[in-house]
Amino acid sequence: MRRPNWVPEGTDLDKPNAARVYDYYLGGSHNFEVDREMARKAIALWPELPQIMRSNRAFLRRAVQFVAEQGITRFLDIGSGIPTFGAVHEIARAINPESEVVYVDRDPVAAAHSRLLLQDDPQSAVVQADLRDVDDLLERPEVRALLAPGEPVAVLLVAVLHFVGDADDPWKLVAVLRDALPPGSALVLSHASLEGRPDQAEDHQKLYRMTPTPLTMRTVEQITAMFAGFELVEPGVVYLPQWRPDQPEAVGQHPERMTGVAGVGFRA
Repeated sequence: MRRPNWVPEGTDLDKPNAARVYDYYLGGSHNFEVDREMARKAIALWPELPQIMRSNRAFLRRAVQFVAEQGITRFLDIGSGIPTFGAVHEIARAINPESEVVYVDRDPVAAAHSRLLLQDDPQSAVVQADLRDVDDLLERPEVRALLAPGEPVAVLLVAVLHFVGDADDPWKLVAVLRDALPPGSALVLSHASLEGRPDQAEDHQKLYRMTPTPLTMRTVEQITAMFAGFELVEPGVVYLPQWRPDQPEAVGQHPERMTGVAGVGFRA
């Protein structure tokens, strides 16, 4: 197939990619037929998947707007995927045009796409690194430069920690990040929960076990524990649509059907 100008050299166009599949769920254009076919198979098993992904993205938008309105202008987006559809730098700069963003993803395809898309943006940087090696991530020059001035930083862990297995201790990883942050910094986190759709949880995890990115859904109690050392803002850790909705009446009667929970906390 003809290679679009946003696709970096060396990208395999014949295999689906998780970041491009997510872009498809969001209604973006940075995906191929092979990605769309994988998404259609997943949707056949769980028809609400696109709505869930968009609810997660809507939480990201509201949370970035919120922390930006609190004066934070530095953002570390870990597990960022391809920053195309409602990207963090666009949301933050609508509040403060001076906002800086470092995008981090372990996927070489997502990192390559991101570098190509952001090559003319001096206030954004892209790092290919793995959250599971958090010490290496924090030593990357782009991350060190973001943290160096000692100004508050918002760390975004949006729909990423459920791709970190218990053996890698996601609670410890978050604690290491917390301890590296200046006072006043924020943690923005969303995570797939077991309680939201227990009828779908096991089948969904089985589906992801067949991919390079297996999924570990956790309880709300386990997810809330990831905010240790942060002061949660209202309404705490809640289902995605319930976190500071633009229109409370739009939450609906069954927010748990979005399965994910989310919250925002600040470090004292």
